[in-house]
Amino acid sequence: MLPTIADVLALETVRRGNPRVVAGADRLDTRVRWVHVGEIADIAHLLRGGELVLTTGVALPDDPEKLADYIGELASVGASGLVVELGRRFVRELPRSVVKAAEAHGLPVIVLARETPFVQITESVHSRIIDIQLEELRASEQLHEVFTELSVEGASPAEVLAQVARLSNRPVLLENLAHQVLACESAGRDTGTLLAGWESRSRAVAPPERTAYDPASGWLVTTVGARGQDWGRLILLCDAAPSPRDLVLAERAATTLALGRLLERHQESLERQAHGTIIAGILSHAYADPDEAAARARAVGVPLTGRKLVSVVIRPIEPIDQALDGQAQLGELAEAAAAACRDARLPALVGALDQDRVGVLLPLPPRTQAEPALTALADRLRLLRKPPFVLAAGSVVDSVRDVRRSFLEAEQVADVAVRQPDGRAFYRLPDLRLRGLLHLLRDDARLQTFAERELGPLLAHDAQRGGDLTRILRIYLDAGRNKAVAAQKAHLSRPAFYDRLRRLERILDTDLDDVESCLSLHVALLALESFRRESR
Repeated sequence: MLPTIADVLALETVRRGNPRVVAGADRLDTRVRWVHVGEIADIAHLLRGGELVLTTGVALPDDPEKLADYIGELASVGASGLVVELGRRFVRELPRSVVKAAEAHGLPVIVLARETPFVQITESVHSRIIDIQLEELRASEQLHEVFTELSVEGASPAEVLAQVARLSNRPVLLENLAHQVLACESAGRDTGTLLAGWESRSRAVAPPERTAYDPASGWLVTTVGARGQDWGRLILLCDAAPSPRDLVLAERAATTLALGRLLERHQESLERQAHGTIIAGILSHAYADPDEAAARARAVGVPLTGRKLVSVVIRPIEPIDQALDGQAQLGELAEAAAAACRDARLPALVGALDQDRVGVLLPLPPRTQAEPALTALADRLRLLRKPPFVLAAGSVVDSVRDVRRSFLEAEQVADVAVRQPDGRAFYRLPDLRLRGLLHLLRDDARLQTFAERELGPLLAHDAQRGGDLTRILRIYLDAGRNKAVAAQKAHLSRPAFYDRLRRLERILDTDLDDVESCLSLHVALLALESFRRESR
């Protein structure tokens, strides 16, 4: 930190001149950036601010107004102060115009009663300034090395804050934009006291700059973020105004935190892409040999060989709005699923299947049952993911060759379960009751014949005329044959909906008020849905 005028006055070389403050005694804490010797009156344009000007006054004007202008010009360019040696131009004291102008402008003015070699003053002050700058440079280099190492090692926020507390010997906290504490290092203080009423206290401190000190709270606050996306604040609790080293420390720590989060997100995004590519390759038969898929999975840390394999599909209960960055929403669900697998110590391939489903290929360790593993995964995912979702699992298979069948089964289960979720941890085919039975019988020619006999004329009618009567029938049956509710769900007036029901009865040659007829049609529709899902 640069020396103050008070520090300069305490130097032996200055004290020998018997210094006396004649103006600006309340400004002796002003920092001195440099010492400049100058005798000319128009010296102000040669200064950059922060200089302590030394002069004998021999070239200063006699006119009081011009002397006042001289003082005003020094103050306007940010000079830290003026030191005048008496005896050559001014014998015992300075003119009143100088003192009055200095007080008016808040410029500290010191007189030296004895002759003092200015070169000794400049050497003493400059030597101290350079020593301070070298010390700050060494400290900055040390901080650079410490936080570069933390960045390279991928240190956690807790580790970064621990270094900040160690280097500053002060409490430090990291909060998000909602003023919730993400990490805290108390530096020996009572943590409960530090965090008491934190949110309200934090909201009251809102400095305009990205890094700023708030004297009222004693907080040094630094915004944390990268690429224009701020996500938190680093707060260093100070007992006094922070030093330049404290500022560098806070900013370097904030940069390390932002970089760590950026790299973590990038790494996770690449991981999800890699996993998704492998899953897609298995489902589309892109790999000529299942061993190739196993090798690719093993390369990303997921062993498939010699394991029981369970396919899992996770689907949000609320539809994802693609207009509101649906890809990002699905990406967040995939990252949460991957984190849940890590928490449960279950290595797995996790990636997006399409626009509203996340797929998980879970290789079960030896002697591990599917049910406990699925329960652990679902429980941890619910802790990480607040929006409701359904987790559906396919059959356990022994080979990569059968994974596609397991995934198709899990997708079918998810599509059914998401319509009427009942809050269970996960869903499997037996949980779907009639739908599950129809899915198991989907390859049976007798079921296919039944569905064709029941629905054939209606499907042909819609295909020839581009109609939607099949959809109307499904809405009517899903509504429990409640015509008013069905009309509302179909977004049709009651007369228009009743007219479509009469057309359905003519085409199918049946009575839609007959319970058994409607049951038969409903089963046929569920079977048709199973066929179409499998053919996809």
